[in-house]
Amino acid sequence: MSNPPTHHFTILYFASAATYTQTSSQHFPAPMSLADLFQHLEKSYPGMGEKVLTSCLFTINLDYVDVDEDTIRSTVIKEGDEVAIIPPVSSG
Repeated sequence: MSNPPTHHFTILYFASAATYTQTSSQHFPAPMSLADLFQHLEKSYPGMGEKVLTSCLFTINLDYVDVDEDTIRSTVIKEGDEVAIIPPVSSG
């Protein structure tokens, strides 16, 4: 994985998120709120919000982020940050 370009952050997709986007990572311009990121992903990958994001966990720089209305609006992703979208994992 390469470092993001200047004024960008990296998003990592795992499992169904990677399948849905057909990529394992992308770079996006920073700063960006989680709300704006979710809107951008939904616009780029129609249906991703309902089919993937609603059941995922999210990290920013390896710290889990509680995703609720307030957090989505107030959390800002900064230049150089790494965001991960982690779908549920089943064990057997």
